[in-house]
Amino acid sequence: MKKVQLRAAALAVSALVAGAALTACSSESDSGSTGGGDGAKVAFLMPDLASTRYELQDKPLFEAKMKELCPDCEVIYQNADSDAAKQQQQANSALAQGAKVIVLDPVDSAAAASIVKTAQSQDAAVIAYDRPIPDAPADYYVSFDNEKIGSLIGESLVEHLKAEKAEGGILQVNGSPTDAAAMLIKKGIHSAVDDSGFKLLAEYDTPDWDPAKAQNWVSGQIAQFKDEIAGVVAANDGTGGGTIAAFKAAGADVPPVTGNDAEIAAAQRIINGDQYNTISKPIKIVAEASAVVAHAFVKGETPQAKTTLYDTPSELFVPTVVTRENVKEVLFDSGIMKAADVCTAEYQKACTELGIK
Repeated sequence: MKKVQLRAAALAVSALVAGAALTACSSESDSGSTGGGDGAKVAFLMPDLASTRYELQDKPLFEAKMKELCPDCEVIYQNADSDAAKQQQQANSALAQGAKVIVLDPVDSAAAASIVKTAQSQDAAVIAYDRPIPDAPADYYVSFDNEKIGSLIGESLVEHLKAEKAEGGILQVNGSPTDAAAMLIKKGIHSAVDDSGFKLLAEYDTPDWDPAKAQNWVSGQIAQFKDEIAGVVAANDGTGGGTIAAFKAAGADVPPVTGNDAEIAAAQRIINGDQYNTISKPIKIVAEASAVVAHAFVKGETPQAKTTLYDTPSELFVPTVVTRENVKEVLFDSGIMKAADVCTAEYQKACTELGIK
């Protein structure tokens, strides 16, 4: 992807964030202050531990914004560790504790419909976070545009393969089949790959987004297709990391592999040349936007929305593709990541080559 396109995408993110802040915060501006929570409880329920982002980024960012907006509000945090039944129990527990808002990133998008219905029957608002809930409209949905994520990583890979005059086909490693967001990413990937001129050799829906399961599947494809694999579209950094591990374990050259989430490990792989791309979707944007919406619900207000998805008022932000070409600009110059966290001894030389310090 060209630099100008990447910068345009970054500007689009900034513009949307500003717009979201104005929209979601309008009611707060009218009141002239934050606060107004009266000790309300807000549940923040995340789906798994396989992705490091939930513990390291989503949770602290959401909690910090809620504290800023509503110092007397209490955040009830739980992580379901990829167990839909456990997440249902956590939601029930939060409601029993008096939660007035549930921010829910579902393990299983279909199963989460019962959480929505139960919460709404008890006059608690539900904000679908990152992953939509198609079967029961939540009160609001905050996310990056998942279908766009799929199309962007697919298009970026296809453009690179064509520029390199690569021959062969593509493997597609999707996310969890129980995650509606993963299915949107999958749809976006197909929009980029199906008519690309590169044959889709095989694809796999990775249970629970488990990197080990992705690695195991890719290992089988390497044995079957060998040198026919020109590239791999992996739906997130975990499955991308598993894919790369499979090629290295097989003693094979690693083809261009995509990712999504801009985890620190992915940034290191990109800097080192092991992973071709990832998606920067600054979690601060969705975490803080969700806190703003939660605070509006706590105050009994109805937050405005820019669009609707699955009959749910929604705010969808535009992500940015990150490759070795622009990783310094997008992740480091912006302050999203710090060189001290990424450029450890193993990656110091590669960081220096890219001017990351």
